[in-house]
Amino acid sequence: MLDNAVLLTVLSIVFRITAILGYVLSMTYYMHMFQLNSYKASVQMKWLRENFIGGYLVRVVPAVISLAASFFGAIGLIIAILANISFFIRNLPVKAKKPLVFTARVKRMIATFLILSVLIIVPVSYFTGMLFIYSAILLLPCFIILVANFLNKPIEKAVGNHYINEAKAKINALPNLIVIGITGSYGKTSTKFYLQKLLSSKYNVLMTPESYNTTMGVVKTVREQLDATYDIFICEMGAKNVGEIKEICDIVKPKYGIITSIGPAHLESFKSMENIVKTKFELCDALPDDGIIFLNGDNEYIAKHTPSRKAVYYGTENKELEKVFGDNISVSDKGTSFTAHTEADSYDYDTKILGKHSVVNILGCIAMARFLGCDAKQLVLPVKRLETAPHRLQLRPGNEVTIIDDAFNSNPSGSRAALDVLGAFSGVKIMITPGMVELGDMEDKYNCEFGEYAAQKCDYVLLVGERITKSIAKGLENKNYPKDRYFTFAKVTEAIAFANGLEAGKKKYVLLENDLPDNY
Repeated sequence: MLDNAVLLTVLSIVFRITAILGYVLSMTYYMHMFQLNSYKASVQMKWLRENFIGGYLVRVVPAVISLAASFFGAIGLIIAILANISFFIRNLPVKAKKPLVFTARVKRMIATFLILSVLIIVPVSYFTGMLFIYSAILLLPCFIILVANFLNKPIEKAVGNHYINEAKAKINALPNLIVIGITGSYGKTSTKFYLQKLLSSKYNVLMTPESYNTTMGVVKTVREQLDATYDIFICEMGAKNVGEIKEICDIVKPKYGIITSIGPAHLESFKSMENIVKTKFELCDALPDDGIIFLNGDNEYIAKHTPSRKAVYYGTENKELEKVFGDNISVSDKGTSFTAHTEADSYDYDTKILGKHSVVNILGCIAMARFLGCDAKQLVLPVKRLETAPHRLQLRPGNEVTIIDDAFNSNPSGSRAALDVLGAFSGVKIMITPGMVELGDMEDKYNCEFGEYAAQKCDYVLLVGERITKSIAKGLENKNYPKDRYFTFAKVTEAIAFANGLEAGKKKYVLLENDLPDNY
């Protein structure tokens, strides 16, 4: 038998180890959420409030158990150790949709975090001698990360300015480079992909990869990929706050721009539609006097706004306004065909891309390509070869089930366009969705309208999660949608499995509309 003092020492060591492991696990979790929340303290605090139970209160339980148990000798320590181990196992990281990326910034924050942790934990545990401090620290990481971020601000600003200046210098050293900015509430990534393919028939083109559309994402692309071999740089510009498009424009200095759309995306951070319109038109305002902005004339917010630079409108609804106009649109499960009219000619195009809204985006690219010297015939093959950007109405054909993957994100306009695409197919039409987010006080309204529109297009609606989808269910009920045609699931995998089992033997089309990030 172990001596009681030895046993207590061993258990104390094990207790400390399990508590520290839980602490590191908590740090990793909160760092991941902070990265998903764009390293913004205000957004992180809001997230903490909204996820108090799952994100924070779950850490109080082992801390309280350990606090109580640590006063009751060996048995108490064993209970505390088991509480720590249970916490550790239940909170092991699962496969994330967007995993934590250990960037240089994250590494610097972790270093500051660890220094702060030592400065807090060692003195307290030394002077108090209370073992429960090792479990109580499970409650601290979310706050220490915010302090670490605050302390690192001067460093991050200096590092950011250094990289920004490097990017500016590279742009300035390429006087013949044509820079095209693309922004919009939705459609900008797809438009970027389309434009790169069309212009590549004549030019050597670099575009910002994937969804690299933040200031530092653009800076990274310029510093690491841009060189004198490129004729054109297509720069996607995203924003969640006023001034962020201008910030990117100040770095890359676009001569031409495309505004794909304006709508209530990121309304939660923008606060108003006026701010969204103002921010998107920062691209237009940043162009030189001889610059040209290409505008989606079908969009009501764009059509109503007077641009500060020469504008070329494109679209399918306003022939008098739009210099590049599309009609004769035909959509099927094979793709889309349409006619593009310019002041010089008219030409028929076929594409594998789905949907009328996609035609509008392609027309914007045709307008830009024609302006930069590509003739209509030269664009036929590139348009035919266009590929859908990943997870943006991406078709995945199957024998019985065809997936329409629109899971990248969702917004009021994009969700209606996706439902229109689903409605064009002949077969059992099923939608799987967790609903739309980042819409502020209008979230319930837009999700309810989403449900009402889905009722007109879908044979089945499979909802993922309850909190956001309650408004979609309300919209379905408003349209008297049959209760045996919509269901709610905890996970998207469960919904997909259920969809696969519906109406065996019939051809099914399953629309995956949105996939919430890990911080929801």
